[in-house]
Amino acid sequence: MGEVAMAIRPSESQRYFLEDMQHITCKSNNTEAIHSERSDQECMLAEESTDSTKTAEVLEEGFMQYGCSHYRRRCRIKAPCCNEIFDCRHCHNEAKNNINVDPKHRHDIPRHQVRQVICSMCDTEQEVRQVCINCGVCMGKYFCETCKLFDDDTSKKQYHCNGCGICRIGGRENFFHCYKCGCCYSILLKNSHPCVEGAMHHDCPVCFEYLFDSRNDVTVLPCGHTIHKNCLKEMWDHLQYACPLCSKSVCDMSKVWEKFDMEIAVTPMPEPYQNRMVWILCNDCGKTSKVQYHVVAHKCLNCKSYNTRQTRG
Repeated sequence: MGEVAMAIRPSESQRYFLEDMQHITCKSNNTEAIHSERSDQECMLAEESTDSTKTAEVLEEGFMQYGCSHYRRRCRIKAPCCNEIFDCRHCHNEAKNNINVDPKHRHDIPRHQVRQVICSMCDTEQEVRQVCINCGVCMGKYFCETCKLFDDDTSKKQYHCNGCGICRIGGRENFFHCYKCGCCYSILLKNSHPCVEGAMHHDCPVCFEYLFDSRNDVTVLPCGHTIHKNCLKEMWDHLQYACPLCSKSVCDMSKVWEKFDMEIAVTPMPEPYQNRMVWILCNDCGKTSKVQYHVVAHKCLNCKSYNTRQTRG
């Protein structure tokens, strides 16, 4: 007679024992999986950390070791105007505006049109970017894509001014852009400077360098005109205290006017000139006065300034 095979059923105590063993086995497997996953993650983080360190070392390679007298940088530029390679735009302009260059061929580089740069580390020519596509070096700690400007020396506190359309130095927090004057001024002048339209868009009245993109410090005179700080100091060294453009006094001259008063008081004019009257124009206040003629100077009756000129006798 055939028999039907039946599954052997464990006793209740045996069943509990088997369930506990399965639970322990599962827990052990899960623990191993978790440890394995953590180990993999730690390995990946370690690899990423190593790669990050290596990338940082590559980016910093050659820092402050390349460049020219104008900028410390790890690239050169290809001038779009003449297809020649220079360390920077200033190097180009100095070379191309040299007195030995034919005046017909003298020119400045159109800085915003620069499209190609050459890495100083590997000599790879490429489109303008901050990091070299070949060796991975950072070609300039400060980088402005608009101005095509690279500079490793960030102590200058460079920033790009949208109003000026160029990069400035000194820190954005220390300057503001005056849209009437068309340039950036020290924050200290924000509510006190006299606005002169296009004040910076002309040459320095002393050295004739174009002020708007000059690399030398520029100051604003009380009349609103602008001039290089060094040029103003040179004027003072030569006892010139009037603006070269409008002739207004460039500083407080009250102590000087007191000395003029004393000089005139002890220098009486000869009798034929004692009653002679002349018309004068004051350079400081713009008023005219009729005053007694004196060989030393003529005092404005309105603002008491001696910065005047005779208009007619």
